[in-house]
Amino acid sequence: MAEPADDDSLPGEFRLIARHFRPLAAAPSALALADDAALLDPPAGRTLVLAADAMVAGVHFLPDDPPETIGRKLLRVNLSDLAAMGAEPVGYLMTIALSPATDEAWLEAFTRGLAEDQARFGVVLFGGDTVASPGPVTLSLTIIGAVSPGRALRRDGARAGDTLWVSGTIGDGALGLDALTGKLLHLAPPARETLAQRYRLPEPRLGLGAALAGVATACMDVSDGLVQDVGHLARGAGLAAVIEAASVPLSEAAREAVAASPGLLERCLTGGDDYELAFAAPPGAEAAVRAAAAAAGVAVTRIGRFAPGSSVRVIAEDGTPMPITRGGWSHL
Repeated sequence: MAEPADDDSLPGEFRLIARHFRPLAAAPSALALADDAALLDPPAGRTLVLAADAMVAGVHFLPDDPPETIGRKLLRVNLSDLAAMGAEPVGYLMTIALSPATDEAWLEAFTRGLAEDQARFGVVLFGGDTVASPGPVTLSLTIIGAVSPGRALRRDGARAGDTLWVSGTIGDGALGLDALTGKLLHLAPPARETLAQRYRLPEPRLGLGAALAGVATACMDVSDGLVQDVGHLARGAGLAAVIEAASVPLSEAAREAVAASPGLLERCLTGGDDYELAFAAPPGAEAAVRAAAAAAGVAVTRIGRFAPGSSVRVIAEDGTPMPITRGGWSHL
């Protein structure tokens, strides 16, 4: 991104940048998007944390989703990666590939959503790139965060005997996508709308991630399905994980959906798009975990444990193995 002057004589790309993206780049480090790179002084005594996620229309969001929620979701899914490492956000770089159908109104709403969440989460745009594409709208964001040296949460620290926890509720993201694509018609409209909003606007658990530093032994966010992502924690530690299905927290809307169609429980456990935190903690750390959750204002639930072995087992309420036909979302 460069040439920020808001001048109608500028070529279309630079006029677009000046009009829509320069207001998002208020930090001096961004150089008003007048150069092809930003200058960033890392926070003193902190380690930088970098993560990137991409979203493609028709794959990661619905093409007719409100553009302001698309911008906010793009930022939030990346912030969730910082939360999983206990990091605080600093800023971001963004690349967008716009389809021929993308108009001025879409961009105005998209950047309005970004501005709203920039203010909420304390981040700014540092730069990026804007291109045209004959295909669907494609968005990529690289988030920059900071954490105290040696305090970052990792995926590979769980130990045998550690307890397994999750934040918030699980399954709303996947069921929200179902609601938006004409399924779950047995649910009342308010319940479907609640689930849809959870799909469109996940809540990055930044406060909880920071509070868990020094308490959790391993952590990651649940983006591709609880079973699959807990599997990453287990493999990182060379362990097995046991998930107690009856303990997995469901929202009221999700419980209503599962009560009417019990097969949807597997959908909740494997569907993804929750962006809650799954983490391990020592068995004697329950009080510390609950204190961290209370400080962050986020509910947490113990849902299982780590044990010697490999793979992930899901146990039904009667103690028998629950068959899982797919672990979670695969990008390829």
